[in-house]
Amino acid sequence: MTGRFKICLIVVCICVLLPALSCLAVTTFEIYEASALNQVIKRNRLIVGMEVGFFPFEYADTDGQPIGFDVDLAKIAARELGVRIEIKDMEFSGLIPALQGGKIDMIISGMTRTPARAKTVSFTQPYFEAGLSALISNKRAPEVSEIGQLNAEGRILAVKLGTTGDLVTARLFPKAEAKRFKEETACVLEVVSGRADAFIYDKLSIGRHHAQNLETTHAILRPFTYEPYAIAIKSGDFDFLNWLNIFLETIKADGRYQELQKKYFDDLQ
Repeated sequence: MTGRFKICLIVVCICVLLPALSCLAVTTFEIYEASALNQVIKRNRLIVGMEVGFFPFEYADTDGQPIGFDVDLAKIAARELGVRIEIKDMEFSGLIPALQGGKIDMIISGMTRTPARAKTVSFTQPYFEAGLSALISNKRAPEVSEIGQLNAEGRILAVKLGTTGDLVTARLFPKAEAKRFKEETACVLEVVSGRADAFIYDKLSIGRHHAQNLETTHAILRPFTYEPYAIAIKSGDFDFLNWLNIFLETIKADGRYQELQKKYFDDLQ
């Protein structure tokens, strides 16, 4: 009787578990089918979103073609996947909506991973660590030598729309007024002309703009924030996220990442 009972129990368990296991297999297959990793391989093309105009990460050469650290990184990723690459140039503030809308597979555009952005997209491990600095107007704020001096009534801070400089200004400089612009060059012009006290942006770009405007600006180059740049993909796409993290680990281990750093940053540090 005991033996028969055990056999019956096993049969019942199998009957109960088989449909569940079948559903699990179907669900796993459907998840992979929907992954950008699978879609990229199927279409034989990786679609990358970026705003071309953020030196030295993504900018245009003399022929108008996108070049830079992020561009090369995206091309290496496409080669590892064995697919062609398509770069879509768009405004920075439109990158995440484009990703969510399925117009691009991923974002590589000097994007800082933040808790706010991580609510809507998934981020890889950081591929570059940067920080915010300030370009200061000699005409409007010649006395400013420390970042804290910018948090004062009457100060005007130029920020690029949608960047972390834009996002942190209200928190770090609540007494100052933020003027938002879509273009980086417009922010620089505000400072050079004396219409703004400072432009809050990443250290490498601030250093470059100061070097190009030595007579009209000075700079606070020591970063006052931590800005880890990461690749952004659709939220919850764990297959693609896993592949990208392994890809980043691989190129850091085999020296290709270091070659990119030397190519684009050796003369800027």
